[in-house]
Parts: sequence; C-alpha cells; structure tokens
Amino acid sequence: MIRGSSSRWYVLPILALASAAASAGMAGQGQRESVGGIDVVTYPTGVKDVVVIVGALPAGDAMGAPGNIAVPTLAGSMLDRGTKTLDQFAIAAQLDAVGAAISFAVGTQSLEIRAKCLKKDLPLVMSLIAAELRTPALAPAEFAKARQQFIGSLESSLENTEGRAGEAFGRAVYADGNPNRPHTLAEYIAAAKSATLEETKTFIAKYYGPAHLTLVLVGDVPQPEARAEIARSFAGWTGGQDYIRPTTPGVSPGPRDIAVPLAGKPSVTVMLGQATGLTYRDPDALALRVGTAVFGHGFTGRLMGIVRDKEGLTYNIGAGMADDSIASGDWEISASFAPALLDKGIASTRRELDRWWADGVTDAELADRKQGMVGGYLVGLSTTGGVANAILTAIERGYDLNWLDQYPEAIKALTRAQVNGAIKTHLNPATMILVKAGSVGAAGTPAAGAPAGSR
Repeated sequence: MIRGSSSRWYVLPILALASAAASAGMAGQGQRESVGGIDVVTYPTGVKDVVVIVGALPAGDAMGAPGNIAVPTLAGSMLDRGTKTLDQFAIAAQLDAVGAAISFAVGTQSLEIRAKCLKKDLPLVMSLIAAELRTPALAPAEFAKARQQFIGSLESSLENTEGRAGEAFGRAVYADGNPNRPHTLAEYIAAAKSATLEETKTFIAKYYGPAHLTLVLVGDVPQPEARAEIARSFAGWTGGQDYIRPTTPGVSPGPRDIAVPLAGKPSVTVMLGQATGLTYRDPDALALRVGTAVFGHGFTGRLMGIVRDKEGLTYNIGAGMADDSIASGDWEISASFAPALLDKGIASTRRELDRWWADGVTDAELADRKQGMVGGYLVGLSTTGGVANAILTAIERGYDLNWLDQYPEAIKALTRAQVNGAIKTHLNPATMILVKAGSVGAAGTPAAGAPAGSR
C-alpha cells in the first residue's frame, strides 16, 4: 500500500524527454555502479526538483518454498508497519510533511520498491527505505493484523474468475519447482493461517540484503550525493540471495482442457496458451513478441478486430507473453465471454489463432506494429517513472543500459521471415492449454442456469 500524501505526488507529462533522450543516447546519461554491494543506477533528466526511485530485491513468492509459501508476502507487508526506531505513524507523518511516498509490493520473484520525493528530501526518503528494509519492527500485533488482512484478500480472490483462470493456467503450463508455477489459493490460505512471526524474521534475515538489490534513481538526481546517501544509509548491511534461474526451459504438457466452476458469474474468463521455453533475451523472443502484438495487442490487433468488433462475441480479448524476465515464460490468449457465447467465442478464437500460426503476419501489419511499438516505447520514456521502470526492467532481464538505445533499433530490424519463423518454431496451437473459469460445469460447458449474458 502506498503511504504518504498522494495528492502531493507530481505528474510530469514531459513528452520532450523521450525525444531528447533518444537523440542524445539514453545510456550515456546514466551511471551504474556498485554502492555497498547494491547495484545503483542514477539517471538525471531535465525534470526539476523531483526524484523517482524504483528497486527490486529477490524476495518474492517463489522464495517461500519449500517452507511456508505465505511468508514472502507477509514479510513485504510488514515493511511499512514501523522500524525499530520509528513506528508507522511517525514514518507516515515524516512522508506527509514533505509530500513524499514509499511503497513495497511482493511479486513472483521480487520485492518491489517504489518511492517519489523532492530532491531536497532524498536523504530522508533513502534513510527511511533503508531502515524499513534493514530494521523492520516486526511487532507481533502488527504481524497478526497483516496475516488476517492477507487471509481476507486471498479469500475474496476465490471468486475472481481472472485470478482463478490465471492460477489454473500457470499450474498447467509450469512444472513443480518452476518459480513461475503458482500455488493454489487454498494452499496460500492454509499457509497464511499457520505462518509465524519467527518464520518471517528468518526469511527477512536470509533474503533481505544488498547482494542482489537494484536501486534506480531518475529525475533531478544529484549523482555523487545520491550515491553517498545510499552508501551511508545501507552501510554495514550484508546478505541477500540471487533470483531463481531454472537451468532448463519450461515445456508445456498440453493439450489439456481445464474447467474452474464458479457459480453465478456473468462471464467466463478463458485462457489459451503454452509455455514458450524462452526468456526475454533468447533468440526469437523479440520476434515472437512483435508477431504476438500484431495478433492480439489492443484494438488494432486481429483478435479485437475480428472476435470483438466484427463478430461481437466479447468486450475483451488479447494475447501476450509473460513471466519471462528471469525464467522462461509463457504465451497466452486471455478473453472474457458470456456463458451463452462461450463455445462460439472459443471457436472463433481458435480459428484466428490457427490462421495466424499458419499464415503469419503480413508486411503491412508488421510495419504498422513496429512503428507502434517503438512509438509506445518512446512515449513510455516521457516521464521519470517511465524511464525508471524501463531501466529496472532492462537490468532484471540481464541487459546493460545500452539496451535502452538498442531496443528501438532491434524492433525496426526484425523481418517478416524472422517473426513468422518464431511463431511457427515456438508455438503449437494443437497442444495448447485451455482454461475456462466462471459459470461452467466440471466438463467446461456453460453451467445450467448461468446468466445468459450478451455482447
């Protein structure tokens, strides 16, 4: 949860930043070095007075196994509940007084750190981030609250069709032991109920440390002063673990049809896809991404144009690649259909998938999509937050700062033969996993008495 005064965060719609950075070469503007064992990137921009901080630490949900799988999330949720010298109300008061904010979130493999402040308040904010990571209070009463809140959020998710479809899909395409394989909500609920404060303390002691922590500071960053403040705030901190990096690519066991019955839902969430065996940096991964964007990205993708706009079978459908920054990921179509239109919607989706896989993309489609992707990338760099996220994502994927300049050129250089070859090589519609979550029976057909729905 984001703390601080949200009304005093600053919106920075400076589109000129992207073009200026592109013409100057983005990599040349940033500095990357190890500070006390922390991978630190400082990146000054033309923005005045504001600094955005993003970071990542390998302490996500995947690190919970083989112990209590709820502990990583519980550990992350304890960070904003006070330190050994400041309670949570004192921290909130300090942030509110200067219009700053700090937040933490736990993902599959990462604890994510986000903050924003004025340049003059960077020492305060950095010292608070360090204290929350290094010396969280871990008070028993606060742990009990965090655990109950986590259980409540999990229980409310039991009826969410998108979440349950994603859970079933992930468990089908990833084998046991793969960091991308999710646990079931039932497993998380049971684990949260049995989790202890001592387990949480042990997890923090093992996984929280500078060894694989990345911090990115973007905006009006005083580079030498920022690095000195990081060195001071984190001085003497040790430890940390690397990300989980499987040595063998994931391979889907398909085909399979999986039904997740949830009574009384007005729509059915459908996922269709497979493991790709590709990480983001692998050969063909970018070509497959571009081809997938032609097929299923936004209103200009084939799926929306045909299944939604032409045939009127859904409001929402798209395709994409996911979870491939560190381990190999997956490819998936996601859609929502009214129960009465479920069979027609799936048939239409499969027809378009088969056609795209067999025929590939056209030269015109490829040219349009490349232009759109490059444009979207540059627009994403038009804010300090966008630049910070791009830098952190590139580092997580194993690139250096040069990738920020190389990405648009890599997109532009792709040929139709490369894109269509990647589609054929790495996907197989005949062996994909199909998941239906919502008003369906155990066999996956629309449940009797399900809401009829409409387009």
